[in-house]
Amino acid sequence: MNTPVLSVVIPVYNEEAVLAALFERLYRVMDAQGEPWEVIFVNDGSTDRSVPLLAEQYRKRPDVTRVVLFNGNFGQHMAIMAGFEHVRGQIAITLDADLQNPPEEIPKLVATIRAGHDYVGSIRRKREDSAFRRIASRAMNNLRENITRIQMTDQGCMLRAYDRALVDTLNACGEVNTFIPALAYTFAATPTEIEVEHEERFAGESKYSLYKLIRLNFDLVTGFSIVPLQWFSLIGMLLSLGAGALFVLLAVRRFVLGSEVEGVFTLFALQFFLTGIMLFGIGLMGEYVGRIQQQVRARPRWRISAVLQAPQDPPALADAGRGPA
Repeated sequence: MNTPVLSVVIPVYNEEAVLAALFERLYRVMDAQGEPWEVIFVNDGSTDRSVPLLAEQYRKRPDVTRVVLFNGNFGQHMAIMAGFEHVRGQIAITLDADLQNPPEEIPKLVATIRAGHDYVGSIRRKREDSAFRRIASRAMNNLRENITRIQMTDQGCMLRAYDRALVDTLNACGEVNTFIPALAYTFAATPTEIEVEHEERFAGESKYSLYKLIRLNFDLVTGFSIVPLQWFSLIGMLLSLGAGALFVLLAVRRFVLGSEVEGVFTLFALQFFLTGIMLFGIGLMGEYVGRIQQQVRARPRWRISAVLQAPQDPPALADAGRGPA
């Protein structure tokens, strides 16, 4: 078997309704490239018929198909990291299984990598998402740009390309929680972005609930910047100065005007506001402490139950994801 030049990594979670169409379109595009390639499907604990369908596809095309089977659900980004550890090509492309990112756009990313870039992000030309998801995504983009140096126009699009050196660097990180596009951007020497098409989801529904989107952005914020802590320190300082000034004002009023009860409810409202700020700050610091606690435990990030690959392939990696370096 020729060593692949191109590697496509696709996380799969309960995608039985779309896999047949994905296989047909993806393999047609990649076969047309005219150079050795491979696709690595990482099943992230699917509970539907995704695993039998992946196994069947492996039997049909064992020359280019590899399937990594998790023994549980560890998340999309951990699935991609596990795929990266099995990548053999010089260029790695990540792709969602739901066909919202058309496989036909892959040649654009490959050409851009070969033009001299080590990381290629993508911008959805016309998003086929709900208005709520578009607005929320825009808000999160603005928040990220204000607190990190990471500049990504469209952080929610997983259709991206990485050169081999960058993939090796990502594999060496060993982070328990991470946002792969942002992590890659921090190490990329010549990152760029290109426009790609975007389609409606072929079947099923998004696996990202509102809660998961919020959690993902907490990981993004706390994993790449301490600016939120600095903001909180600044807010605390300003509130302390304001509270001191208010104390002086009330003391002067008491000596000048005597005892009075007016403004009691205003003080209550102020107290509630300050309490809310303190609770928010405690929660924010808890996010950072929680990330430290997860990292120092050094537990495996995932566990692999099986890898389907041709016998002539190199031996698979150990069945547990590498812990932090």
